[in-house]
Amino acid sequence: MDRLATLDLFIRIVDRGSFSAAAAACGVSRPVATAAIKALENRLGTRLLQRTTRHVRPTVEGAAYYQRCVAILADLEDADRGAAGTVSGILRVDVVGYLARTIILPALPEFLARHPALTVHLGEGERFVDLVREGVDCVVRAGPLADSDMVAKPLGVMKEVTVASPDYLARHGMPATPEDLEGHQMIGFVSSRTGHPLPLEFTRGDEVIEVTLPTRLLVGGAETSATAARQGFGLVQAPRYRFIDDLANGSLIEVLTDFPPTPTPLSVLYPSNRQLSPRVRVFIDWVVEIIGSKLLRSA
Repeated sequence: MDRLATLDLFIRIVDRGSFSAAAAACGVSRPVATAAIKALENRLGTRLLQRTTRHVRPTVEGAAYYQRCVAILADLEDADRGAAGTVSGILRVDVVGYLARTIILPALPEFLARHPALTVHLGEGERFVDLVREGVDCVVRAGPLADSDMVAKPLGVMKEVTVASPDYLARHGMPATPEDLEGHQMIGFVSSRTGHPLPLEFTRGDEVIEVTLPTRLLVGGAETSATAARQGFGLVQAPRYRFIDDLANGSLIEVLTDFPPTPTPLSVLYPSNRQLSPRVRVFIDWVVEIIGSKLLRSA
């Protein structure tokens, strides 16, 4: 392997904690990867990686070398981009499912037309993603952010609504205040962080009121909770953009409009230990553009 390919391989080994995964990502065999790193360590005269039966970690010297390698390859990519005037390669992003299907995908052809040498690998999900270990460049997530080593760029806030089906409200009544919710049920959206259902949130001026109602249905996905709401399982809260069509056609009805939930922040995150690559930079700029023009205005 040439020196740049070896640097790329080394970075991937540190990122994934695995020779096999890094070798597969680089399109070489495990023995070739092992030999390349051994030759690199011999040339540098120091051990870069601490190998165990289950994981590979950088040594102190390896961690410092990793940071230099990341910067070198990022600078090279910037130089290539400046010379060619293009952004190329595979961009791996992970986006909340409904946002991916309704906002990102419809606008994606225009983004790809801007950058014809770029390929987008679009994942969708609600779960926590280990960007470095899984080789993901950035993620778009809704909700408060836990402390992490990720860099977060705010995209704005989304207005939230409380909704229920007409059938559910016919059975349980239309509440006028949060205090009227006795006897009501909620669809329990289970937090991936705590493993417990999230309470409903209502605001009264500067006061935030949390209400946990009985639930007969616990769900772990936003799409499932929306479908369950349409089928009359209970009250649910989500960003307004998710229910624009439902509210328009009457399949769901907004309740407690004078006591809206707190808005939900929307952010794009990427690893702090990585210099922002050109392909990630253009994607973030584009996401800021389309979120502002298509999502937040309609929400």
